[in-house]
Amino acid sequence: MLDRQVENTELVHRQLRRRWFYLLPAVFVTYSLAYLDRANYGFGAAAGLAKTLNISNSRSAFLGSLFFLGYFLFQVPGAAYARRRSVTRLVFYSLIAWGLLAALTGVIREFWLLALDRLLLGVAESLIFPAMLILLTNWFSRAERSRANTILILGNPITVLWMSAATGYLIKAVGWQMAFVIEGLPSVVWAFVWLLVARDRPEQVSWLSPDSCSQLTRELALEQRAIPLTSNLGAALRKPSVLLLCLQFFCWSVGLYGFVLWLPTIIHAGMSQGIETVGLLSAVPYLLAIILMLVVSYASDRTLSRKRFVWPFLVLSGIALLGSYLTAAHSFWWAYGFLILAGGCMYAPYGPFWAIIPETLPRNVVGEVLALVNCCGALGAFVGSWVVGLLQALTGNSRAGFLLMSISLILSGGIILFLRPLNQKLRSMPGN
Repeated sequence: MLDRQVENTELVHRQLRRRWFYLLPAVFVTYSLAYLDRANYGFGAAAGLAKTLNISNSRSAFLGSLFFLGYFLFQVPGAAYARRRSVTRLVFYSLIAWGLLAALTGVIREFWLLALDRLLLGVAESLIFPAMLILLTNWFSRAERSRANTILILGNPITVLWMSAATGYLIKAVGWQMAFVIEGLPSVVWAFVWLLVARDRPEQVSWLSPDSCSQLTRELALEQRAIPLTSNLGAALRKPSVLLLCLQFFCWSVGLYGFVLWLPTIIHAGMSQGIETVGLLSAVPYLLAIILMLVVSYASDRTLSRKRFVWPFLVLSGIALLGSYLTAAHSFWWAYGFLILAGGCMYAPYGPFWAIIPETLPRNVVGEVLALVNCCGALGAFVGSWVVGLLQALTGNSRAGFLLMSISLILSGGIILFLRPLNQKLRSMPGN
């Protein structure tokens, strides 16, 4: 009897491991495509988008930032729909919409039509990230969540890594307009693949046994019992720590998205190489980011600690950007070395960070709170991408923008360091 129980337990564990190979690749590819269609704007700007469209550099910066204004608008309603109805259906329609809108970026020639297109692209993509986080809370327990989040978010630096290396050559071969079209249409095709492979909950798939689904459901239910009840979103918003997380992610995103969107332009301004070389140099910080994200998420899940794996990396990334700011006028390569360190560290804590909220707020509000925090990040991204680009246009160099990003990242790390737990039970957990 005991041997049979052990065999059943091992079988359940083996089956549950399938989640990492069946579900997470689809999640990763979907977020990768979303990130491709938001981050390639920086390469279009570096390749002469403003000159081609006969617009000022400040208008080009405004176009880049409009995406994030659209990204802000519908996240909370989208998260509510995903929680109550279906994540997979929401993602399917979003994939089609953003793929077409991203391709239109390379077709439209009128400034205000292009501005509307970038705004709507942000709206379409805004539904993805909170929906994916909700999906992962249905499929992975607390001891797995930082790593599962990291696999999702790795779609960000891995996409920018290969995109940085490939898009420069693609733009050189076919021009920035056609590059947008080529990189937008795969999302439309992938929408139908997503609909075939993804499901909202474990009991909806055929590759997990009923015993495995029951085991996972029991684990997730036990975790929910340990979390104090919160009646609605309004009650969650009255928690000071929720508001501080919103402010923290705003500051983090000012630094991160200013870095992502304008890194190619900043490197291009600092050296006299072609756009393809700029792309290769822009890829290196994301290689370090990938390594650090995997290491940090593993350590966070192993220790069930979150906070201590977030704030040191954000502070270090801000200090590294400050180092780039101080050395930019003297040595391109020293400034670039600091950029590599900054890029790696500002990505490293994503997995543990997004594990904090589902562990401390109940399921009835966690999706909307995740979306709200990400909305504040979208506002920070709007400010970061616009102001960093505007400062670049006004001053003719990257130093002022780097100072802004540096201060924002150090502040975001400081907020996490002094953040109190969202509930008292978390206070007794290691590392929080």
